[in-house]
Amino acid sequence: MAKSFVKFEVPEEVVKKTYEALQLVKQSGSVKKGSNEVTKSVERGLASFVVIAEDVDPEEVVMHIPSICEQKKIAYTYVPNKLELGKSIGLNVPCTAVAVENQGNAAQSIKDIISRLTGSSKKEQAQEKKQE
Repeated sequence: MAKSFVKFEVPEEVVKKTYEALQLVKQSGSVKKGSNEVTKSVERGLASFVVIAEDVDPEEVVMHIPSICEQKKIAYTYVPNKLELGKSIGLNVPCTAVAVENQGNAAQSIKDIISRLTGSSKKEQAQEKKQE
């Protein structure tokens, strides 16, 4: 059964790309780890992308993060395993959530992940740029 804070299902290929992008960010950008640091980063408007583990228990620890991301218009996604999330950013312990502050070399990968999650294609993005 899915947790109550999980608002959408993420395809497996997007999960793999998310782990890979986080490894790149760890090498060339900056991340905040854990639900407290992620919350602060999102509320301050520093985060550009947030990843939340689905297997967090108790779920109240991360339940608020999707709603504050939506309020601040920050893209977020879910991954199924907090241990894998921790490993992808170089930790040997589980991690409940990660906020990407500086995307580094993973900027294009993160844009691709966001476009797959939102369902917007490159044509739609080009039209939005033209309208601006």
